[in-house]
Amino acid sequence: MKPLNVLAKLLNSYVAIILKSGAEYRGTVVRCDGYMNVLLEGATERFRDELVANYGRVLVRGNNVLYIRTDAPKK
Repeated sequence: MKPLNVLAKLLNSYVAIILKSGAEYRGTVVRCDGYMNVLLEGATERFRDELVANYGRVLVRGNNVLYIRTDAPKK
């Protein structure tokens, strides 16, 4: 299965997106596109499992994504 197909199936799912910088964004996937840009609703930013900020909506640029966890805990 192609990664973009998997990402499209994650719409309305709670995920954690880990960036190459080590930052982690958790939230509900609202939209995604062919470049793996992901729009999260109710997003939080974490670094080393410490809460950094709460956001309403966040756009995560696809070229910064290291991997996406589908089993993220809602902390």
